Amino acid sequence: MTATEQWKKFLAKYDDGIAALARSAVTKLRKQVPGATEMVYDNYNALVIGFGPSEKPSLVVFSIVLYPRYVSLAFLQGAGLPDPAKRLHGEGKLVRGVRLTTADVLDEPEIRELITVAKERAKVRIDPKMKRRLIIKSISKKQRPRRPVKR
Repeated sequence: MTATEQWKKFLAKYDDGIAALARSAVTKLRKQVPGATEMVYDNYNALVIGFGPSEKPSLVVFSIVLYPRYVSLAFLQGAGLPDPAKRLHGEGKLVRGVRLTTADVLDEPEIRELITVAKERAKVRIDPKMKRRLIIKSISKKQRPRRPVKR
């Protein structure tokens, strides 16, 4: 199975709306971050696709993260980003995120600026001339449900 086929299989575990939002967000981020190596982690808590300059996970700049009820854009060095519009959420030492209500959030000027600054401040910059690669990095045997649990 190719990496693209696996990615589609992972998305199929989610409700249609979450999967569609994630596909749209990934497509938009690919346009804004050409040349990225995309690493997929089908983890215990979430499905993550990280965008970085190489296969080295510590160099990932952004991630699209899928949870059962929402999708977010994570900035892995987001704590140091200037955020005058107060769009970033999170309290961790490094990571900040933006919940994506639609993929169009990625086109908003404040978010585009955060993406631009994050690319410029990356430990290693993503070379836009490189060919995009999709790599499946890990698949957790044990996972939380990918669809909302009815209460």
